[in-house]
Amino acid sequence: MNPSEYVIGGLAAMGATTFTNPIDVIKTRIQLQGELAARGTYVVPYKGVLHGMVTVVRNDGWTGLQKGLVPTMYFQFIVNGVRLGIHTSAVNMGWTRHKNCEESFGLNLFWGAAGGAVGAYCSSPFFLIKTQLQSRAPKQVAVGYQHEHTGMFSALRTIYRQGGIFGLWRGATASITRASIGSATQLATFGPIKSFLREHNLIVQPAMNSLCGGFIAGCCVTVAMTPADVIMTRIYNQGLDANGKGLLYKGWLDCFTKTARAEGIYGLYKGFWANYVRLVPHSALLLLFFDQLMTLRNRFGIKF
Repeated sequence: MNPSEYVIGGLAAMGATTFTNPIDVIKTRIQLQGELAARGTYVVPYKGVLHGMVTVVRNDGWTGLQKGLVPTMYFQFIVNGVRLGIHTSAVNMGWTRHKNCEESFGLNLFWGAAGGAVGAYCSSPFFLIKTQLQSRAPKQVAVGYQHEHTGMFSALRTIYRQGGIFGLWRGATASITRASIGSATQLATFGPIKSFLREHNLIVQPAMNSLCGGFIAGCCVTVAMTPADVIMTRIYNQGLDANGKGLLYKGWLDCFTKTARAEGIYGLYKGFWANYVRLVPHSALLLLFFDQLMTLRNRFGIKF
């Protein structure tokens, strides 16, 4: 188990996040607008990705598109460093192959999910903070519960004061579910897709092969992960009562049930296109950066 694999996974994720965080801001707000309200009964300040970006710039300024960037970087470094590191270690140890040495879809799915779950739990406080920072907006375009944080450290102090150390891990179950689904889908499809493209002489150039493999894997991830992403966003953003309990949801299953009843399938797939526009390039860039950094490490024998 090489520590460099964990560091490279984290660095690759941070590189991808720099480009995709603005879309993540829009995705978060779309998922929160009309929360637990029937379709057509609420104001829609964010009508899509492009309209949402224009709305944010008009009301928050250009810097509004990078809200929550700092905690997002921490989150991405931890969750992807851990999950890519665990999966790569499993591949190197031969734990993702059958006895005949062929790659197993099921074993890749398992190690992808396991790595995603561990990474999500470790990084949960930063996802909590980034969600609350991204949702905060001027009154005229505000959606969801509005937290009064002014930055990451302000959020850390407030959350710790309200719920102690355990308060920082509030909603971690939803995080584990989301990350397990997303990581398992991504890592189980990325390798086989790259192999298919090479074996059929469709795209053999290494960088383009990784980019296209990541692009297709990202499409699969969006379909599989969006409902869990909506639930996680809402649980993390909800306000708390005097006893530290959520104002709207008791937990993951309660949020799923209430959202499905009030908003139907549409509610569970709110922000799908924003998620798609974010996840596909993020997935492609992340896996491209990861492959290229691993290549550089192996070529120059970098040890860390």
